[in-house]
Amino acid sequence: MESIKKIMNFVFLPLRVILKPEPVRKLGLTPIVDERHKIVLSHVNGKLLDIGCGENLLVKQYGDGIGVDVFPWEAIDVLVHTTHLPFPEKKFDTITFMASVNHIPESIRNKVLDEAFRILKDDGQILITMITPKISYIGHNYLWGWRDPDIQDRGMKEGEEWGFSQKEMVNILEKSNLEINLHKKFVYGLNHLYIVKKKNFG
Repeated sequence: MESIKKIMNFVFLPLRVILKPEPVRKLGLTPIVDERHKIVLSHVNGKLLDIGCGENLLVKQYGDGIGVDVFPWEAIDVLVHTTHLPFPEKKFDTITFMASVNHIPESIRNKVLDEAFRILKDDGQILITMITPKISYIGHNYLWGWRDPDIQDRGMKEGEEWGFSQKEMVNILEKSNLEINLHKKFVYGLNHLYIVKKKNFG
């Protein structure tokens, strides 16, 4: 049964990309966001902080964490207004940025990553999911905007990017003394997971 679902997910990939999650589930398929959560959850361990948590689904699914965001989503745990994160040093085992690093304006992007470094345990990990700029541009402008007025209204703010290549991710992380420990592609190579560590700490 699982192998049949995998085949169906592949055949109907365009529907899974275009439609919202609930209609996709009703068709017996797996929404892309569910695949993102699944691969991230398979690597989460210890105390979790999800930065840019949105509806805070990852923390709810994992059960031992805190979700923060700059937008007052109903289910978030902590609303932040500055780059400072209100947590002590080396508190978290895992910090996640799910499709959010590129939406942090360039002027403060590394300040946020510096904060992630500060509150991450020395042997901890940062999990980042990212799509490449071309895929993101096509998706936001031609695939997702029609179904979601928020995407159309919000647009791209100054300093945000459509996405980053692996080389760009390496350069961004380097500035905050972070490095990619492992890189995985998922959703047929359309999406990327970066497992990031503090430099000089395994």
